[in-house]
Amino acid sequence: MSGLIGPEGGPAPGATGVRFGFFTDSSICIGCKACEVACKEWNGVPDHPLDFTANSYDNTGTLGANAWRHVAFVEQGTTTSGRGGNGPGAGAADFRWLMSSDVCKHCSSPACLEVCPTGALFTTEFGTVVVQDDVCNGCGYCVTACPFGVIERRESDGGAWKCTMCYDRMRGAREPACAQACPTDSIQFGPLDELRVRASARLAEVVAAGEERAQLYGHDQTDGVGGTGALFLLLDDPEVYRLPPDPVTPTRRLARMWAMAGAAAGALAALLAGSLAGGTGGGRHR
Repeated sequence: MSGLIGPEGGPAPGATGVRFGFFTDSSICIGCKACEVACKEWNGVPDHPLDFTANSYDNTGTLGANAWRHVAFVEQGTTTSGRGGNGPGAGAADFRWLMSSDVCKHCSSPACLEVCPTGALFTTEFGTVVVQDDVCNGCGYCVTACPFGVIERRESDGGAWKCTMCYDRMRGAREPACAQACPTDSIQFGPLDELRVRASARLAEVVAAGEERAQLYGHDQTDGVGGTGALFLLLDDPEVYRLPPDPVTPTRRLARMWAMAGAAAGALAALLAGSLAGGTGGGRHR
């Protein structure tokens, strides 16, 4: 066990300044939803209305203000005719479930924090991103800025809410409730640098076992969000799990957008000046 992890599974004394995160290994997720329940119980997250989503046993649907953890159930399968078409095994299904517990990514370059006008969002001493509900004014800028669609305003109070990685538990040297409750250790918590090494090693094992489409998500520190504090081992492409394949922090393109807007404004001004000059000159010749 890392020397940065204490007996209670959380950051050990002296670990302040070390970035912590999650590594979710979807290859061993059993879809029990213990993480969803533990998250709600510890953080006092309100009930999430159970609707028919037509997505297998996925009754949460998406992450949101009242769902800080979301276990995806993805059904994959094709029906085959079997040997001879009419014998035993005819019509058998080549079927599998892809299950994975999704959560806030705690980005390296968090767009939600960058656009917040009140400073309600901040980066903690553990490198996680937290919303201060008593400072949030409910403007919703963070909602539209998040490239993952994680953060959401709660209808009952108008504030923005999302996973805090159990910041209060971390300050008490305890691991997040979801990781503690996971019976298969699919959700692993620890220093992010160590999790990256662990995730790479696990990916190699899974690929060697025959899962050729397996890949890491959030592992690339040069991606559009500068890497994330939540890593995922997926057994298929991110889109299959309804994750954006190439997330980008919107503010990263701000300078380019302003430059393009300035160029467009200059071109329009030149066009208008040319039109006015042409119109004035034509009037004199008459």
